[in-house]
Amino acid sequence: MQADERTQWVPAAVSTDILDGTVVPAALPTGPIAVWRTASGELHANGDRCPHRGMRLSHGFVRGNSLSCIYHGWRYGRDGGCEHIPAHPGLEPPKSINCGPLPVAEANGVVWVAAQAPEEAPAEIEGFEALKSMLFCATPAAIAEAAGGALKTELGGTPAHLVTAERTPSETFVVALVPTGTDVASKLAAATALEALRRVTESAT
Repeated sequence: MQADERTQWVPAAVSTDILDGTVVPAALPTGPIAVWRTASGELHANGDRCPHRGMRLSHGFVRGNSLSCIYHGWRYGRDGGCEHIPAHPGLEPPKSINCGPLPVAEANGVVWVAAQAPEEAPAEIEGFEALKSMLFCATPAAIAEAAGGALKTELGGTPAHLVTAERTPSETFVVALVPTGTDVASKLAAATALEALRRVTESAT
């Protein structure tokens, strides 16, 4: 990942997939990350590795404003610092124990994460909201070609924007956006069309 790419927002999840008090796995080109919400709804992201034994923090659990590792219960705060070690309740954890907080924001119902703080907020596509995310075993260019030559396309008769993030040379994370207020039947048709697009794209690569 080049230096300038580290300050670019990358789509990591759909906002509605991360409920208050939950954590989900996601990824940047630099590697796995954990995205979580406090019980009060604040969104956070950090490296998906507990500094203690390397367990994935996305397998853990949220309590209040903290994220806990499922292995030994080490607890991390919103700044990524370790707040509590259950085996040593009287110990104040060293500040060097940190799971690496990452810049995170929401726009169009999409959770955006960056490796380093970008200068601006994520660009919004006015009048659109996130419908569904999906992992394609294909490049962004192949997806655009299969969608008719551009990521601004149509899914099941509904206008759509496809927001992409290349996770590996052969895998791309895709979030489909549809017009805000789209009815349920049209959303279902668009989601079905997105799955069909994935099959067509992958069969062509």
